[in-house]
Amino acid sequence: QVQLEESGGGLVQAGGSLRLSCAASGRTFSDLTMGWFRQAPGKEREFVATINWSGGRTVYEDSVKGRFTISRDNAKNKVYLQMNSLKPEDTAVYYCAADRSGVWPRRERRAYDYWGQGTQVTVSS
Repeated sequence: QVQLEESGGGLVQAGGSLRLSCAASGRTFSDLTMGWFRQAPGKEREFVATINWSGGRTVYEDSVKGRFTISRDNAKNKVYLQMNSLKPEDTAVYYCAADRSGVWPRRERRAYDYWGQGTQVTVSS
């Protein structure tokens, strides 16, 4: 089992920045592919970014490329999402997820085995 806990969400003006963190426990963190997803009101949960076990590979959803950066610190069992140039359409609950399969890359929600509770990000115009 893996427990995931997100933090760092909040309210920010358009053009601003936020850094989300996700702390993992319960399993060797460096075995896991980590991802960030988001869900806006009335919409499906969608892929944002993923990072492989070493941090050497990343994949982003097109709308966040160049604005968001996913990273991880295996010594601290944490994964991060740095979000810059935020837009109102980035408003959503952001979820951290873990995939134990080792398959790369994984964009599908169903591919991830463990999920956090989510953190709200609200971007005002």
